[in-house]
Amino acid sequence: MTHFRSKRLSRPGHGKVVAAVLGLVAALSLGAMGDAHAAPPSQTGPAADRWSDRPHGFASLAGGTSGGAGGKVVTVTDQAALAKYAAAEEPYVIRVKGALEMDPFGTEIPVASDKTIIGVSDTAEIVHGGFTLDPGTHNVIIRNLTIRDTAIEGNWDCKDTDYDGIRLDTAHHVWIDHIRFSRICDGQLDIRKDSEYVTVSYNRFTDNNKTFGIGWTSNVKTQITVDHNWFRGTKQRNPSADNCAYAHLYNNYLSSQLSDGDPVWTYGNWSRGRTKMVIENSFYDGVQHPYQADATAELVQRGSILRNTTGRHDAWGTAFDPREFYAYRLDPAAAVPALVKRFSGPQQRIGGPVVLNVPADHPTVQSAVDAVPEGNDTPVTIAVAPGTYREKVFIPASKPHLVLRGTGRDRSDTVIVFDTPAAQGGSTGSATVRIAANDVTARNLTFSNDFDEAAHELGGEQALAMKTTGDRIVFEDTAFLGNQDTLMTDSPKLTTVSRVYIRDSYIEGDVDFVYGRATTVIERSVIRALSRGSATNNGYITAASTWTGNPYGFLITRSKIVSDAPDGTFHLGRPWHPGGEPEAVAQVLIRDTELPAAVKSSPWTDMSGFSWKDARFTEYRNFGPGAGVTADRPQMSDAAARTHTVAHYLKGTDDWAPYARHH
Repeated sequence: MTHFRSKRLSRPGHGKVVAAVLGLVAALSLGAMGDAHAAPPSQTGPAADRWSDRPHGFASLAGGTSGGAGGKVVTVTDQAALAKYAAAEEPYVIRVKGALEMDPFGTEIPVASDKTIIGVSDTAEIVHGGFTLDPGTHNVIIRNLTIRDTAIEGNWDCKDTDYDGIRLDTAHHVWIDHIRFSRICDGQLDIRKDSEYVTVSYNRFTDNNKTFGIGWTSNVKTQITVDHNWFRGTKQRNPSADNCAYAHLYNNYLSSQLSDGDPVWTYGNWSRGRTKMVIENSFYDGVQHPYQADATAELVQRGSILRNTTGRHDAWGTAFDPREFYAYRLDPAAAVPALVKRFSGPQQRIGGPVVLNVPADHPTVQSAVDAVPEGNDTPVTIAVAPGTYREKVFIPASKPHLVLRGTGRDRSDTVIVFDTPAAQGGSTGSATVRIAANDVTARNLTFSNDFDEAAHELGGEQALAMKTTGDRIVFEDTAFLGNQDTLMTDSPKLTTVSRVYIRDSYIEGDVDFVYGRATTVIERSVIRALSRGSATNNGYITAASTWTGNPYGFLITRSKIVSDAPDGTFHLGRPWHPGGEPEAVAQVLIRDTELPAAVKSSPWTDMSGFSWKDARFTEYRNFGPGAGVTADRPQMSDAAARTHTVAHYLKGTDDWAPYARHH
């Protein structure tokens, strides 16, 4: 069996779209950047680090920090659920939605290893509490949250109430990113007791006394990157680093320092003990003691801007070269205030739709599907890297709102394939991919069943590449490869209407290879009818089983049917009555579509004792060598054609219009 490479129809304006996207990527600079929802910024572009879901700096070394990647994704809206999943032994991506108020006041939720805790949009908050990572905890990402209000009025030094925003004790591989800390008693962020491989980036530290401390042992072990943070209205520890092996601080902004006239304990950055600290391209505005170092420590400062600063400006020793450890982008110091004001703290675009990467986070497509929570109510994208994935995939009805997206340049770059025939699992069991959920979209992928029917003689040679039973299913720029029964679009039961929209795609097969009872629109696509080597009958394109109460079955429109079969040897379709069901009365309209010479002059035929003349088979304004108007080719009237459009087929009771973004 030959599987042809993807052959999509040309798209009007496609070159203009590509040019516009490239222009958008090029415009992703500070002055021109927008949300860019249509095209994520290039990972090599100037803004890549600000939104990347992978840490940079020291947290990226020694195996890296991936958090809960590869684990299940859950959304929590209360303290109990957050505490449950944060403490679990297995990996989790925990999405925090809304404001969670800790009870009792000051509760610090323990976080176990292999966790990502991420706020949904910019409204997720931990109020009156925080997090703690106990000794041995590793591989943790905490992002895109506000952590606030454990300060006690009149208890400025917090000696009696040690409530931290986030505290690490002998933890390693931790990334703290896009957090807003405000009014915390004691430390907003305390990284203690030889914690290692830590990155702290794009956070806002506001309204606090002892803000951000690192160290608390005589050992010299901690490696930490601190970049693009905004310290505003804070007094001390911005940060202080005690006996750190390496502390790399760059592109931070310290402003509006909170000062009570204390000549010593109001300061910016402090390299303490035997710390080796490098400060680059930061901006200090109105800061006392902007950077200082103990005589036993080393501090290298280069490229920073100081405005209205007083006190110590220490710099001595050689410290270390950060670029010997990792690559990083250094923004100009003059740009830091604007950059940090714009990009630090919680962001709307972080923590939104979840992206599960295959195979980077999940080794198989099915394992990524398994990671989606039951009853998922937010979009989840499964981004599948180029390659051939020999597996069967099932998306159950309990996991809606999924997007399967191939990340290659062409749909043929990413293939999900298996080779089960109906003889080894029934027609449904043969399907390489089954979609039972509603609201699933697939883009830029190939689905294949490569069972070789020529090499086997079995009682059931049906071999589905795809079966759907869900409603509101979209396939864009996809290919379906097989022979008999390649693509089945169905519904959970006869009287339930499910809708499927297929656009800019490619479908091939020979016998009944587009079939089922779902209302299905195939638009701007190529359908290839494969020859079986017969001089008289090479197969049937459609086999609809539309419920008689549903006026809309299959619509093939603005498409092209091609074939390598001899002239006059292929049928457009036949009526399928599963199990002899009389209420399954096929409805198929093929309109505005090019037909090949392989199509028979009498293109509709009977099936299992049911006459094609009792079905609802029509054509409208088709063209090409296989088109024609005869007594055996019912033509739809102009008046009826006005109510048999893409919009009419898909509208349903909820005005579903997946085609609208193309028009």
